[in-house]
Amino acid sequence: MLNRVILIGRLTRDPELRYTPAGVAVTQFTLAVDRSFSGNREEREADFIPIVTWRQLAETCANYLRKGRLAAVEGRIQVRNYENNEGRRVYVTEVIADNVRFLESPNREGGGQGRDDAYGSAPAASAGGGYGGGGGSSNRSGSGSRSSGGNNNDPFADDGRPIDISDDDLPF
Repeated sequence: MLNRVILIGRLTRDPELRYTPAGVAVTQFTLAVDRSFSGNREEREADFIPIVTWRQLAETCANYLRKGRLAAVEGRIQVRNYENNEGRRVYVTEVIADNVRFLESPNREGGGQGRDDAYGSAPAASAGGGYGGGGGSSNRSGSGSRSSGGNNNDPFADDGRPIDISDDDLPF
């Protein structure tokens, strides 16, 4: 049996970070995902899908995600139920995320600048390890500065230079 979901959409509001009585972080947010349609091309429809993240991933999402940001979420669908104040059974369907990729840089200024594609260098967070967007600086070939005309903070940019890696550094 398989229960896996991958969604790409925009946050409808800032994530809400809370803590359980045991001190476990939990964040909830809603992702607006465009719906495929075949009718009038002027009308766009979207599904609004509730997302839940836990622990370090919850704190990372609360710190880095904001309303309107494009994000990819990977997780599983969960259906839970509870009895409300009127004694009625309420069913809730949500995605429990174990991996979130931030598909836009936080400093995007209108016009889509700073947008990364799904395979680019956008930061990611996962339930297994927290923030995975890299960090630190890397000086690969001895020349200390990179001046490519802008404020390039991508630690993985190679500027066309070869990368020196010894066989001891490879995991295979």
